[in-house]
Parts: sequence; structure tokens; C-alpha cells
Amino acid sequence: MGFGIRGALTLITVCAAQFMIALDFSIVTVALPAIDRSLGFGGPGALQWVVTAFILPAAGLLLLFGRLSDLFGRRRLFIVGMVIVTVFSLVAGLASVPWVLIAARAGQGVGSAMVGATALALLTSLFPEGPRRDKALGVSGALLSFGFVAGTIGGGVVTSGLSWRWTMLILVIMGAVVLLGAVTLLPRHEERRSARLDVPGALLATSGLLALVYGISTVGTTGWTDPLALSLLLAAVLLLGAFRYVEGRTKAPLAPLSILRRRSVTWGGLTGFVTFGMCGGTTVLLSLYMQDVLLWSPLATGAGFLAEGVAAIVAGALAARFIAAIGTPRTLVIGLLVQGIGTAAMLLLPQEDNLTLLLLTTSALGFGHVLAVVSFIGTMTSGVSNADQGLAGGLAQTAQHVGSAVGVAVLAAVVASATITEGVTAEAGALVGLRAGLLVGALVTFAGAAAAALFLRKPESRAREEHRNQPRDDNSSEAVAAT
Repeated sequence: MGFGIRGALTLITVCAAQFMIALDFSIVTVALPAIDRSLGFGGPGALQWVVTAFILPAAGLLLLFGRLSDLFGRRRLFIVGMVIVTVFSLVAGLASVPWVLIAARAGQGVGSAMVGATALALLTSLFPEGPRRDKALGVSGALLSFGFVAGTIGGGVVTSGLSWRWTMLILVIMGAVVLLGAVTLLPRHEERRSARLDVPGALLATSGLLALVYGISTVGTTGWTDPLALSLLLAAVLLLGAFRYVEGRTKAPLAPLSILRRRSVTWGGLTGFVTFGMCGGTTVLLSLYMQDVLLWSPLATGAGFLAEGVAAIVAGALAARFIAAIGTPRTLVIGLLVQGIGTAAMLLLPQEDNLTLLLLTTSALGFGHVLAVVSFIGTMTSGVSNADQGLAGGLAQTAQHVGSAVGVAVLAAVVASATITEGVTAEAGALVGLRAGLLVGALVTFAGAAAAALFLRKPESRAREEHRNQPRDDNSSEAVAAT
């Protein structure tokens, strides 16, 4: 890998944590019917909180924890987050009543936000900008995407062969292993910012993101005309607008406007929002296609995503080579174009089985998505000082989570409005709606590629030169990457 033994083990530890968080998000979705039968939630309205209780803190607290990691130490927050995830995974696996499981899932979400924000900051601060960081981000992006796929497949296997409780207890075992690696390998001495926490900014950002994510989650279950959903989305707009206003008038802002106004952060974040939103939404539509049109079982549906996972791993291995050869902006554009082409080709999926076309299109989706993920994270963190990498990581992770939530809600709404219910079979009617959603997903992805091509065109050599001319952090942890 070119990282040295200690650097490689450190990379494996951090990426294993990210894989675990992705697994935690997806593995429980397949187990929801079994959870309902076991604990008696009493219907979909209550059962959806098994997912929502995790998503809310996992997405809403990322920006706060990203900045806290800059102030108080990334290693410390990473370890605390892993402890929280591991403990609450045990509580979830042993839950005997619904409210205990929901509370445990919320605890997992809080710990996941800590790990998600600090893991990316650890990677970008431990591995210097350039080929090593590109390789590290490639491994990270591949395992993150594969974690979602592995969760879908593993959830069906574990629930069918053992019990839904093992979808949570597996995380306890993984958490213990990651904690051992974190305590042993992560450097104890790291740079921290000598600044106070911007409490007003933290309250506004956190409450705004929570309202946004909860509003989007509500839209996904009740529709875009629901008064609660619309009220939450309006509150999110007002709170986040107030957050930006406050950040421009405080001496030690949570997110300095000098960073928020960077073209690489603004447009890089937008492309991250697009690639995660459209890939996440398309993956849900593919799951519906396999189950509602092809009438596959949940286990067979999970296996149907295996090609996407393999392609994601291949893209992660090749991403650094793409970036070295043509630069980060062009790699980002290519990734989005490949993802968009794969999504557009899914319009050709028939009502009957066509396994070859399904494997080819999902492979293109996974390959392009990971190229785009590695590139957009590299774009957002490029040139950002080591002291602000936690903030940059939190912003990047927020773009991912909010993008996924918005993408699923928007494409689901398109499918619902376009599905035909009269004059055709249920499978044929569902296919019409799914094709409408896939068309929107492809068009939005192509629009993201166009935005990246137009607004992230700065030559790589110039970007690197600007980075070299910035003041360097004397206490940076780059030595870990060179071991």
C-alpha cells in the first residue's frame, strides 16, 4: 500500500470503524420485519423509529463533533464514539421492549456521529495531501460503500440463519476490535485549536440539521404535503440561515466563513450531496425493482447488490491512480458521469429477469460513485489546515448523510407520483414509477457532473502550489503516514 506497517494498520483501524458505521446503518433495515414480530412495535409508524432514531443524531451532530475534534482531540473523540457505539449495540441486541431498542439506536447514532466526523479528519491529518492521502481515501470510500452493501446482504443472512439480535451483537465484536486498534495505534499527541466552542453557532447548526434530517425523514413516510414535515423544513431553513449570519459576527466561529466560502468546500460539498443522494436513492429503487417487479426474496435482493460492492472496491483501489493521472476535479467529473450513465442504463431493465444488464448497471453505479466520493472528499479537504480538518470532515460527512436522506425522499416521491395502479399488472405499474425515479436520478447526477466541470476546474498543479505556500502546522501528524 505504501503506508508502512504502522500506517497501514492505522488506516485499517479507521476504515474498519467507517465500515462498521455503514454496516450499522444498513444491516438493520432487512431485519425490521423480524424486529416487529419479536418486540411488537405495532405497525410501520412506530417501527420506522428504529431507523430514524439512528439517522437523526448520526447526521445532525456531525458538524458539531467535527469542530469538537479540532478543539479537544480527534483520537479522544474517536475512542469515545467507538465506546458509545459498542455499548449501545450491546443494549440494542439485548433489548426486550421497543423503547429500549429505540433509545439504544439513538445512542448508536450519537457515537456514529463522533466516529464519522473524526475518522475522516484522522485520515486527512495523518496522511499528507498527495498520493498517500488519495490512496487512504480510496480505501475509505470503497469500504464505506461496501459496508452498505454488506449490511444489506448480511442482514438477510443473519436474520434468516440466527436472529435479528445478531445484527446488533456483531457490531459489539467489531467495535471491540476497532477499539483495540485505536488505543494501540492512533497517535496520542496531536494539534488542537486554542479556541472556545462557539455555543450559539453549535446550537443553531445542530438544531437546524436535526430539523432538516427529521423533516426529510418525515417526508419519506408521509409525503411532501404533511404539515409537520413542511414546518420542520421551514425551521431548518431559518435556523441554518441564522447560523450563517451568526458565524460572520463571532470571533471564534464554529464554521468560519473563510472555509464555508471556499469554492472547493461549496462545490465539493454539492457534488458529494449529489453523488450520495442519487446513489442512495437509486439503490432503494433497485431494491424495490428486485422485490416488487422481479419478485425476488430479501436475501436474493441483497445478493443482487454484490456486483455494486465489488465495483466499489475496485474503484477505491484505482482512485488514487486516476487522481494522479488526470487530477481530482476530472476524476470527480468522470465518477459522476459513470454513475449517471449506470443509472440511465437502468431505464432499460425489463419486467423479466435480465441478470447481465442488472450486474452491469449496478457495477457502473458502484464504480462511478466511489470515484466521485474519493474525489469530492479530496476536494473539500484539500488546502485546509490541519487544525480545521475536523470541521472539513464534518462538513463532508454532513453532505453525505443529508444528501442520502434527500435523495431517497425525492426519488421515492417521484416513484409514488408516477406509478400506475389501473389497467396494468402491479409489477408493470411499479416499473413505470421506478423508471421515472431512475430518470430523475440520472439527470441530477449529470447536472452534478456539469457543476463539477464548470466550478472545480482549477488546475491541480496550482491547487497544490497554493497548499504548499500556506503556513504549515509544525505539530502535524504526517509522520505516521511515513512510517
